[in-house]
Amino acid sequence: MPITLAIIAITCIISFMAFNNRRLQDDLLLWPPAIERQHAYYRLVTYGLVHADVPHLLFNMLTLFFFGRAVEPFFAAHLGLLGFALFYIGGLLVSILPSWLNNRSNPNYRSLGASGAVSAVLFCFILWNPWQRIIVMVLPVPAIIYAVLYVGYSIYMDRMGRDNVNHSAHLWGAAYGVAFSLLIKPDLLGHFLSQLSRPGF
Repeated sequence: MPITLAIIAITCIISFMAFNNRRLQDDLLLWPPAIERQHAYYRLVTYGLVHADVPHLLFNMLTLFFFGRAVEPFFAAHLGLLGFALFYIGGLLVSILPSWLNNRSNPNYRSLGASGAVSAVLFCFILWNPWQRIIVMVLPVPAIIYAVLYVGYSIYMDRMGRDNVNHSAHLWGAAYGVAFSLLIKPDLLGHFLSQLSRPGF
């Protein structure tokens, strides 16, 4: 089974279990006091296995399904069979670190969902295929245009702080996806710039 499908299966099973088991959700999500007092550092990864509701889970897993399968061979070729799993877990960890550090003394802060790691996967894909069309609200949008809008919206919403979405994780996940991909294949930047100079709508 491809690693992407394994991650989706595990995430869906645990998320659905947590929908009906509040204690399980509370034991897995990111809650700073649990890390500070109980050293429950596993929460820096397991928060990505639980979601707020079915639409939240569905959006993340559909995005992971379409783009994870596209980039998984890249990580397998450079890091081995479990390369994509390593990349994905790193995305969960890196994308949440700023939120955790900024809220270490906040007992009211909680975060859950795989959006940060999924953003990492999406932005790795965009490095390879900047002009590939992505369906957004039934409209086809070039991936690079979507990336610019996504980053701009996430920055704006993160500064406004008016909803319960962790936009910071989206931004850090996207940055990690780009940085990690370029770290293992530096000439990917040349490929990206070459593709970018040849728009294909």
